[in-house]
Amino acid sequence: MDKKYWPYFDPEYENLSFRINPPRVSIDNTTCHDCTLVKVDSVNKPGILLEVVQVLTDLDLTISKAYISSDGGWFMDVFHVTDQKGNKVTDSKTIDYIEKALGPKGHTLGVERIKTWPGKVGVHSMGDHTAIELIGGDRPGLLSEVFAILTSLHCNVVAAVVWTHNMRVACVLYVNDDTTNCVVDDPIRLSAMEEQLKNILRGQEDDGKVSRTSFSMGFTHTDRRLHQMMFADRDYEGYGITEVDYASSFQPAITVDLCEEKGYLVVNVRCKDRPKLLFDIVCTLTDMQYVVFHASISSDGPSARQEYFIRHMDGCVLDTNTEKERVIKCIEAAIRRRVCEGLSLELCARDKVGLLSEVTRILRENGLSVSRADVTTVGEKAVNVFYVRDASGNPVDMKTIEGLRKEIGQTMMLNVKKVPTSAKAPESSAKLKTRFFFGSLLDRFLA
Repeated sequence: MDKKYWPYFDPEYENLSFRINPPRVSIDNTTCHDCTLVKVDSVNKPGILLEVVQVLTDLDLTISKAYISSDGGWFMDVFHVTDQKGNKVTDSKTIDYIEKALGPKGHTLGVERIKTWPGKVGVHSMGDHTAIELIGGDRPGLLSEVFAILTSLHCNVVAAVVWTHNMRVACVLYVNDDTTNCVVDDPIRLSAMEEQLKNILRGQEDDGKVSRTSFSMGFTHTDRRLHQMMFADRDYEGYGITEVDYASSFQPAITVDLCEEKGYLVVNVRCKDRPKLLFDIVCTLTDMQYVVFHASISSDGPSARQEYFIRHMDGCVLDTNTEKERVIKCIEAAIRRRVCEGLSLELCARDKVGLLSEVTRILRENGLSVSRADVTTVGEKAVNVFYVRDASGNPVDMKTIEGLRKEIGQTMMLNVKKVPTSAKAPESSAKLKTRFFFGSLLDRFLA
């Protein structure tokens, strides 16, 4: 039998261009008086824009302007960023992290580089944990039932992020064993957990969508994964059953036109500005397999304007009304998934097994429905934020909040904050008012 010889392919070949032309990152604090410029020059590769935006977003940096160009095989971006207080980025650890994460070694570090950034519990690595992903039809009291099942199965929820949109709910939960604090990996136990969670997530018979439960022992970027889950669930198609009448300030204006000269679809977005807006839109364009060749991002007071020149990953420009409508719906869904109207309840307490089951049960018994939740653990302290509204869709009665405060105020600290719906008030003044009234919940609790 004749021997067949195949050409050898070096697995490192695909990284050759990065070794020859390594990414260059520049942090400029001198050009602009009110912001820091982050400049990234690199060989272009799929997903690089999302990677850069994700790093800056994970550091809670505000991107006020951005100029993006990735035509001709080279990626050149400039981001105008500030910290949460609106100041330049001068912290040496933050600057060092940006340079390492986006620089020559960043693309080889992968997930490990994200795990090294401290203080982002619930977004990054949690140590020994099991990640649970749930998606299904939303209804009042569902979250309470989920946490009750996990408590009954001796699981402690270390962190969780929950989104709801168009009567669908998606959540990523990080749990460990409530006795050993180790990862839950017993197949029998996981099977029982999956079966019980599927039972409560199972939708109505006339619901055309299915519920899903999955487990992972590894790392997942929570916000990125939630976008993927809701996009795959086609939550953008449910506008006929929208459960919330959004205020006019939240109504995004989105247009999609064809640039025949250059062969791009031009997407223009104007909406109320908010944190992580750029990240959310880039996530969705990536999920739709679109490549951003050029983009201009700016925020004018409370409003944001974003313009994208895009093509499909295969190089085609799908100039059809159906595709244009799909792009508009998907971007609108990406913008609205984080939008919450009503009240946010900030709770801080000593962490214990069953805490979330207890809290969400009390919320349900008081007629409150959770539209979004962020659960984190800092040492032995649990810091939870629930965005709630009346189960019937009406504004929350403050008598209900006072009763809630009396019921849980003995064991944990509770702050109540109205989620702003008006785009007229300057953001800076709103922040000052909130900071004056509430202070730092975690610092006060730890004091």
